[in-house]
Amino acid sequence: MSHFSTRVRVATASVVIALVPLALAGGASAAGKTVYQTTRANAGTPNSDNVVKKDGVVVSYGNNAITYNVPSSSLATLGKALFMQNCASCHGTEANGVPANGTTGAFPNLVGLGPATIDFWIESGRMPAADPRSVQAPRRVPRLTHDQALAIAAWVNSLSPSYPAIPTVNVKDANVANGAALFALNCAACHTIEGDGDALAMGTFAPSLRNIPATQVAEAIRTGPANMPRFTGNLSDYQVADIVKYVTTYIQHPQNPGGFGLGGLGPVAEGFVGLLLGVGLLALLGYWVGERSE
Repeated sequence: MSHFSTRVRVATASVVIALVPLALAGGASAAGKTVYQTTRANAGTPNSDNVVKKDGVVVSYGNNAITYNVPSSSLATLGKALFMQNCASCHGTEANGVPANGTTGAFPNLVGLGPATIDFWIESGRMPAADPRSVQAPRRVPRLTHDQALAIAAWVNSLSPSYPAIPTVNVKDANVANGAALFALNCAACHTIEGDGDALAMGTFAPSLRNIPATQVAEAIRTGPANMPRFTGNLSDYQVADIVKYVTTYIQHPQNPGGFGLGGLGPVAEGFVGLLLGVGLLALLGYWVGERSE
């Protein structure tokens, strides 16, 4: 518990999440956890507006804030081949978390998780895992391309079609001020108000939010990767879009109107640096003046 900060405990008490996130980090197990579905509107599911179907199958849905797109079923054949090459050794040939050696409980069942979950883990570079035994899979350069990730998501989704689909966020029309307030309430306790991430418990951590595309920010909010809660049903698509805009603008591209940001170290550290430089420069100036007066 030494890694827990006060703000983490406060957030745990103040932000009530009705659903437990699926633990998909390397080495974690999703055994016994239920695939999430909801009847609430604006919750990342086809209960949103503007549902588009083709041959009776949902291909997209959403509203002016976020459009969710289901990967084309035509990609499933390629996706299966890629899955067998890159994922089946841990998740099994049926994506059910049972590898060839029959070990159960070591790796999560991916069936029914929805395309956004699969896409997030692959496109963030966390999967295929560099070390399947690690407590938490770190973000890294993706091993597979965007199209390959979509293909794998299409095949896994074909096994048991589910949601959320892959979001496209309308950042342009989002409200960054609302996003800042929502981020402070729901996200800053773990990721810090600067989005730099922080240590959690038992070797886990809330990752930095720097250099993360808008789609992946929305996917994380809707799917709840690893220790992160799943914000589905308690944040509307419009609120999610506001948060995404705040993260992809003010956090990733801070303006620092007061001067140098110093990497967002905070007022105490920044004040210390300012004091150190100020006193140091004054000391050097005094020494120089003293030397000239002799």
